[in-house]
Amino acid sequence: MHEMSVAQSLIHIIQSEMDKNAVTSLQTVKVKAGRINAIVPEALETAFHTLTQGTTMQGARLELETVPLELECGSCGTRFISATEDPLFLHSECPQCGWELGHRVVKGRELFIEYIEAD
Repeated sequence: MHEMSVAQSLIHIIQSEMDKNAVTSLQTVKVKAGRINAIVPEALETAFHTLTQGTTMQGARLELETVPLELECGSCGTRFISATEDPLFLHSECPQCGWELGHRVVKGRELFIEYIEAD
């Protein structure tokens, strides 16, 4: 369950930003996570809420947006959203030419805080 370590990192970043901006209460944090990160939303939310108990972040809302896996075909250069169920994302057929391997990841690796709402 890598969501626990992701939540720990998020909390560290959020606390640092809260300290810099002299705010003490977190309301909402929105995170964008690329599909290739394989983050389970419920697991991240549980980890976040568990780790924030008894802190100034307790009760804050965590919003998670999953960014789809966008690939560029290694054969024809067409960009497309992968619908593969392959957990390693090794096979994804290009809708234009049918090529399955050697694609470049354009989007889907992201993992960042989009915004923080705090008082």
